Amino acid sequence: MRHGTTLLELLLVILVTGLVAAAALPATLAVRDRLATTEAATLVAAAHTRARVAAVAEQRVAVLTLTADSLVLRVVEAPGDTTERWRERGPATARVTVRGFPRAITYAPSGVAFGFANGTYEFGRGSAVRRVIVSRYGRVRQE
Repeated sequence: MRHGTTLLELLLVILVTGLVAAAALPATLAVRDRLATTEAATLVAAAHTRARVAAVAEQRVAVLTLTADSLVLRVVEAPGDTTERWRERGPATARVTVRGFPRAITYAPSGVAFGFANGTYEFGRGSAVRRVIVSRYGRVRQE
């Protein structure tokens, strides 16, 4: 009657475990990339909605500044005087690249963006790609 395992059996178990882990690694990394790009796209889409709502609710001009490192919403209190209402980390903090940045979008008190028509941002990390399209009227959609 045996009461233990041999070195050969232990090595085989470690080898099989390593092979299974190596096979699952690319799929795991792809899921992480997809989640990171989706989160970054959702954050930027929400920032546009937040800026539009702030402009309409406060009946003031709102300026949304988008950079790879940060997303900042400011409301114009008086000419030359703005107040920061919101700040969030940018997509670069999650190693997500973005095309369409840097950009500053100005929303009128009516909610319409000045000088901005159908802006598109493309987010990518690894093989995952996500797009956010924002209309001049503040409608946001993701693809």
